[in-house]
Amino acid sequence: MSGQMTEAKTDALTDKRRIDVMTLGETMAVVAPARPEPLEMAADFILGTAGAESNVAQYLAERGHKVAWASRVGDDALGRRLAKELAGRGIDLSYLLIDPDSSTGVMFKDPGTGATKVQYYRANSAASLMGPELADTLPWHQLGLLHLSGITPALSPSCRAMMQALFSRAAQENVPVSFDINFREALWPASVAAPVLLKLAQQADFLFVGLDEAQALWPNLVFASDVRALIDRPKHLIVKDGAVGATEYDGLQLTFVPAARVDVVEAVGAGDAFAAGYLSSMLDGGRPTQRLGRGHEFAGRALRSISDFQAMNGTVANNGQ
Repeated sequence: MSGQMTEAKTDALTDKRRIDVMTLGETMAVVAPARPEPLEMAADFILGTAGAESNVAQYLAERGHKVAWASRVGDDALGRRLAKELAGRGIDLSYLLIDPDSSTGVMFKDPGTGATKVQYYRANSAASLMGPELADTLPWHQLGLLHLSGITPALSPSCRAMMQALFSRAAQENVPVSFDINFREALWPASVAAPVLLKLAQQADFLFVGLDEAQALWPNLVFASDVRALIDRPKHLIVKDGAVGATEYDGLQLTFVPAARVDVVEAVGAGDAFAAGYLSSMLDGGRPTQRLGRGHEFAGRALRSISDFQAMNGTVANNGQ
């Protein structure tokens, strides 16, 4: 896919399709302390859902966008529970596959001083068994945008093959792809992830990456401009620099919007919230400053909560990934 979005892809964002955005990736059950305290000391816990792509879907659905989530879960209580929760938030689950022979993944959150650690139990989960054949099952003619993340190719070789199949098919169908690097060192080392994520990143139309994760993946990157020099094909590159702000490279145009000051409770999920805010504004026709501003707004809601999906009405869904 070339770096310049074609006119057909631009039109795909604005025409009257049934699905504004489809997100695709694993969602797990998450167990977390009811208060921000270490796992081993907690007495009360919350059971919720955890998934970068479904987090984005929840925020977009909350804003009234037509959103679908595609994935695979086990035919078990946890799979049914998370599906019910996401459907209740207005997300189309028509493309969710139920696997009778595999289980739904589980994640534990362990809040601590300065950071929250995560512990995964997702090996051989239903979602990790997804493969390239899934690309043939999506309703491409109805999609305005496909949103993916770099967590999925870390799950298994078949998921890695599926990601390339999705990018290739999206290019054929003129469906723009939004891709969040979302590097998770707990899932795969930087030495393995870096070339895979770079190849996928260069095929995206909208690319989200944190400056810190870019530096962890690709040595010698110091500034957002260094990231742009490395990843030069996406038309829209959004480089996030934590509490400093975010920069969008849109063709030859550069836009920077500083982040508002936030009293951080927990950082898990803020990146997903930022991506959702940006995409929501983009779907509403927002300019780069508005897109980045809404990204900061949504990220701030996640940062102020033990949940990475914090609904506008104050309802907490304890998510993370």
